[in-house]
Amino acid sequence: MSVKLKRFAGVTVVVMVALLTFTPVVQGGIAGTAHDFSADGWSGGELCAPCHTPHGADSAITDAPLWNHTVSAATYTIYTSTTLNATLGQPNGISKLCLSCHDGTVAVDSFGGATGSTFIVDTDSEYVGTDLSGSHPISFSFDTALATADGGLYDPSTQNSGLGGTISADLLFADQLECGSCHDVHAADGYSNLLRLDNAGSALCLTCHDK
Repeated sequence: MSVKLKRFAGVTVVVMVALLTFTPVVQGGIAGTAHDFSADGWSGGELCAPCHTPHGADSAITDAPLWNHTVSAATYTIYTSTTLNATLGQPNGISKLCLSCHDGTVAVDSFGGATGSTFIVDTDSEYVGTDLSGSHPISFSFDTALATADGGLYDPSTQNSGLGGTISADLLFADQLECGSCHDVHAADGYSNLLRLDNAGSALCLTCHDK
């Protein structure tokens, strides 16, 4: 910070000139990733608007900021297993927002109040559909009680996530395991399939599963 003295009408004025140096924080972003739709004709060149809007957002959506996309009303066939200790219901939270494109029932260009016509279909690699019985369970409470009951899971409240904190802090959403627990919609780390961690040697799987 520098200080300059100037005289105005016989009065000494101290002018404080702050010399601020900004160091940009380099972060991964959506540009150039699988969720960058700005080059697709249906997006109108928009990068963020297919999911978010600064004005007129859906105030009923509290799981993502300023939500701008139509939410799926589908009913899903959920995962079941005789070895599953978690209690599952219909997908909710951010998982429901992911499914609003990936279940194929809502057009990806249904945003900003418009009804779109561009769908993810069952021949697309991004298609999940409404039958989730063959997919990793989502939208369930993953806590110490579940880890204890299961016996093959790490305690999320104490186990390191590999991202700097615990599983609970870094990978869960209000203690729920969701699509975003494994996948980063903004692809900040740049791993394949938008994974939050490199899954070489099943490393991501073994973050939670004690095998």
